Amino acid sequence: MTGDAKTLQAIKFDRDNITLDILDQLLIPYATKYISIESIEDAFQAIKLMQVRGAPAIAIVGAFSIVMETYSNLKKSQEKSRTIDDLVKSIHYLITARPTAVNLSNACLDIEKLILKEFKKEDSVDQHTFDIIYQYSVALYDDDLNNNFKIGDNGLRYITETLKAQNFTGPFSIITICNTGSLATSGHGTALGIIRTVFNKLSKDAGEKFWLDHVYPCETRPYNQGARLTTYELNYEGIPSTLICDSMASSLISTLSKQRKVKNLIAPVKFIIAGADRIVENGDTANKIGTFQLSTIANYFNSNSDKESGIKFIIAAPRTTIDFKTKTGDGIIIEERPSHELTTLNGPVLTNNGVGGKQTVGIATPGIDVWNPAFDVTPHELIDCIVTEDENVFVKNSKGEFNLNV
Repeated sequence: MTGDAKTLQAIKFDRDNITLDILDQLLIPYATKYISIESIEDAFQAIKLMQVRGAPAIAIVGAFSIVMETYSNLKKSQEKSRTIDDLVKSIHYLITARPTAVNLSNACLDIEKLILKEFKKEDSVDQHTFDIIYQYSVALYDDDLNNNFKIGDNGLRYITETLKAQNFTGPFSIITICNTGSLATSGHGTALGIIRTVFNKLSKDAGEKFWLDHVYPCETRPYNQGARLTTYELNYEGIPSTLICDSMASSLISTLSKQRKVKNLIAPVKFIIAGADRIVENGDTANKIGTFQLSTIANYFNSNSDKESGIKFIIAAPRTTIDFKTKTGDGIIIEERPSHELTTLNGPVLTNNGVGGKQTVGIATPGIDVWNPAFDVTPHELIDCIVTEDENVFVKNSKGEFNLNV
């Protein structure tokens, strides 16, 4: 299915007819196309190719793909049913599609635990197997959506309290990186979900002495999720925004902090909000490459200004993103992406008549050696706050430590 109609629905799961379609995010913002996911292999490829991305969305699509595979197996009654052991092996294979994103691993291992509690490995996959996986996956989707709105509300409260404590007045801006909105989740979003909520609740006429005036999404090279997806969502929602390259953040913050205009805007950057693919026990956080860079930029400006003008660096993610088995960020496996993502650009040809076919163009020396990590790890020392669906946001104690177990 293709079309020009804009949508923020990344995942379509028909609970009655048992079908799964996902928005091909490689085509956004120029085309709207859903692709069918009928098996674990389909989901594996979609995740690998980044047709679906965002840690929560990856977990949901992964879980629903196990539903689809089980359902397909049951429909093939004339064939010998696969065993629970076969299914478990497929689930472990699915995890390898995105090793850094703990949400996918958590969801897959939860499903494995549930079915092994009820079945032996040599048992055949049956209707009861399907029911267990179906109920878990639907709940995962529903809980994620509900939790996203809670994250938004909790982030709003933290931002409001911070600005009041700083006696800040007037317009302010927010920087964000990658895409953490409806396209990366079941809906609303995490970091971008906070921005949505803040924009809706802290408008200029909301009654507070401060208001969200502008959002600056980073381009997020090399895959441009910020340029392609976050700008698409901000435009869809009517949230004032200006795209910047990843390397422009320092200059932007410095210019605005000196009350110099950027494209006729003067609202200083007060918050940098990012999502997370994995948060470990001490608060170290793996997120899209470039996130660590933003945290060090915020730290630099904070060390050279008074407390009232400081920038808060916020991580927003559901609790399912927290990995209590890993103590520090040194234990996080960082996925390395193919070199062509850095040395080429792929996209549709834009003509006077509209959008044409996709083409790939080179932008680097052929054969050049490339290092292309998909994520980096922001140390907890540079994170001011971790916002989850829990009512109390996580801030560090007097020793500079997070306690994420409470």
